[in-house]
Amino acid sequence: MGQQMIPLFTLLPLLLSLCGGQSSNPGRPSCRSCDLHLSCDCSRGQFTHVPIVTSRALTLDLSFNNITMVTDVDLTGHERLRTLSLHGNRVAGIHPAAFDSLWSLEELDLSHNQLTSLNPDWFQELGALLRLNLLHNPYRCVGSSPVFHGLVRLRRLAFGGPALEEIKMAALSGVTELETLTVHANNLSSGPFLTNMALASAVLRDVSYPETPIVLEDLHLIGNRSTQPLRELAKRRVRNMTFRNLSVSDEATVSVIEILDGVPLTYFSIDGVTLTGEGRWEKASWADFHSIDEFFIQNIVVLDVFKFVSLLRLKFLLQYPRRVSVINSRMFVIPCDTTFLMSSLQYLDLSDNLLTDMTLVETLCSKRGALKDLRVLNISGNALKSLSTLSRLVERLHKLTHLDISRNFYSSMPGSCSWPSTLRYLNISGAKLTTITPCLPKTLEVLDLSNNDLQGVTVALPALRELRLSGNKLLRLPPGSWFPNLQTLTVQSNTLNMFDRSDLRSFPRLQNLQAGQNKFVCTCDFVAFLQSSIRGDEDVRLTDGEESYICDSPFLLQGEPVGQIYLSFVLCHRDLFVSLCCGVALVVGILVCVLLWRLHALWYLRMMWAWLRAKHSSRRRRLRNRLESEALLSYDAFVSYSEKDAGWVETFLVPELEEPRETDEDSVNHTDPRPLTLCLHKRDFLPGHWIMDNIMSAMERSRRTVFVLSQNFVQSDWCRYELDFSHFWLFDGDTRGEPAILILLEPLSKDDVPKRFCKLRKLMSSTTYLEWPQEEERRGEFWRSLRSALRGDGEEDE
Repeated sequence: MGQQMIPLFTLLPLLLSLCGGQSSNPGRPSCRSCDLHLSCDCSRGQFTHVPIVTSRALTLDLSFNNITMVTDVDLTGHERLRTLSLHGNRVAGIHPAAFDSLWSLEELDLSHNQLTSLNPDWFQELGALLRLNLLHNPYRCVGSSPVFHGLVRLRRLAFGGPALEEIKMAALSGVTELETLTVHANNLSSGPFLTNMALASAVLRDVSYPETPIVLEDLHLIGNRSTQPLRELAKRRVRNMTFRNLSVSDEATVSVIEILDGVPLTYFSIDGVTLTGEGRWEKASWADFHSIDEFFIQNIVVLDVFKFVSLLRLKFLLQYPRRVSVINSRMFVIPCDTTFLMSSLQYLDLSDNLLTDMTLVETLCSKRGALKDLRVLNISGNALKSLSTLSRLVERLHKLTHLDISRNFYSSMPGSCSWPSTLRYLNISGAKLTTITPCLPKTLEVLDLSNNDLQGVTVALPALRELRLSGNKLLRLPPGSWFPNLQTLTVQSNTLNMFDRSDLRSFPRLQNLQAGQNKFVCTCDFVAFLQSSIRGDEDVRLTDGEESYICDSPFLLQGEPVGQIYLSFVLCHRDLFVSLCCGVALVVGILVCVLLWRLHALWYLRMMWAWLRAKHSSRRRRLRNRLESEALLSYDAFVSYSEKDAGWVETFLVPELEEPRETDEDSVNHTDPRPLTLCLHKRDFLPGHWIMDNIMSAMERSRRTVFVLSQNFVQSDWCRYELDFSHFWLFDGDTRGEPAILILLEPLSKDDVPKRFCKLRKLMSSTTYLEWPQEEERRGEFWRSLRSALRGDGEEDE
């Protein structure tokens, strides 16, 4: 026997994560990788001893460590443990009572270790064990004692390996409910399966039951004698048989058919078969296979394909099965007459072969009554190119509901096609379609267009419940109005940037969406909507998991899961934020302006600027004329007054001070008063010069400054009296220190002066001023006092 098994079972690696609850022991390591489901994954942890885990653990994976021994106390207290894996360690010794406390254990994996013998004491207390794997250990014999006698509930058993040389007759004693047996026995000392017929027959007799699936691997059946052990299977009336990696001749094939004659076999599978003959099996045409329901054939190799005869004479095999699969067998055609023989066929799978449009015409056979009951047809992975030809061929299949034509070479779709009215499922994935037309049948409930080059789908399919569009080039979701009954939509791995609630609401009945693995632009609205969907707050559920939704842009969020990012209010409501900021700034600006207006700040600023500019000009003039400054004085006084008081200045002040006049006192003293020179802005300012330059120049060239104060002066709009800017120069600390002369034309107190004239108010408090008398007889004294003030202390009447 090269290798004999009934059928193989494989223990999947346990998926485990973090849990707490372990106790500490200084003599043994601890493993804290347990999850909330009490599954402990301690694999690949470099443990040399069985680690300590929580006593509440239900599964314990210790695979791929360096454990060499399992003692009697390593697993004490684990009465609740259901699954234990020691796969891939170096276990050479197990204490006879090591597993005694594991009353609830259902699965035990001791494969790929260093066990040189099997001790029945290990399994004595494992009454609940269902699955046991002992493959690939260096024990040489199985069955010297009833190893598995106490495992009354055992359903799956695997043992053997390169070191196994002997299997005793009582190896499986006590195992009565076995469903799956895997035996690796390539090196039996009693001879391989084909040469030791007694051993092969005995093994098959021990393990065969009507409901037990039988899997035979690595067999080379040459003649009648090599097939004789299979008679034990026929006697046990097996219903499920599989050959893997089989080499068989015509003579052996006929022998197998004869052996299985009348056996209620329902499923027959060959995975990997080399046919060394010419297909002349008609000698067994008398055999009865009316119970056969399914033939599954995969990876067939015909050594001499050009001599292989047609299967026309195999009606006794082909007329009964309802399901036939011939997969990946380099088949390019089935003759029409052979197809016609399969009168009961409901399921036909010809995927991954060499069918073309022309050979498909022959294979599907237009003969009346051929494939009349066919419901499922799978011809994916062939070399088909014409949808028109295909639709014409399947139109007459009036019971066809499922059609899989994926992984073919369809690059275009005709404008219209004819399909059977029963068609509900259509798979055209993995083709080269760029557009979709009304060729698609309106009766479809499931349509798979994945992995094409589609940029949009705009065909109305009113009955469609599920649409798969992954792996295309869609920029947006298809219009929901085309699919009023759609419940599941898959659009993964497209060029989809975003979608929103309105897009999904266009699908009236959509419940499940898979849209991950796209290049999402993580805007605020999209992130908020998607996070709401992930939480389950939306009507549509994202069934592909939040880890599939990753931001592609903006750059700062690239690679971040959409469900875990946070976008601030400022970033998400930029327009509103800017509007609020502008509104606040406007209000603050208005308040500041009002405040500045109330505090006359603008007036001060303008005054300050004018004064600084004028002073700068003055400094330059002074620098040029430092040695001649006294010679520059050409006026006795600069007169500052309001335009409304210009009449008084021109009528009284100027004539009185500038025109020589003889008074009585002067006649007595025989002296004439020297006329004074006044600087008036109307008369003496140079045209074309900046007003402040004129003011500063006039003040610098005048001995004194005379302010003609009145209500007009202090209450008028300051912007109409540029002459008031002279206050800054006059009261600056760099002036010559001569006080101004104040003339009050009318009664005016300090409180009547606006607060912005702060220095003028101070001056009125500290300086004596002249009041213009309303009585004419007192005016002479007024003029004498004014002349005296203007001439200064050092100048007397001559």
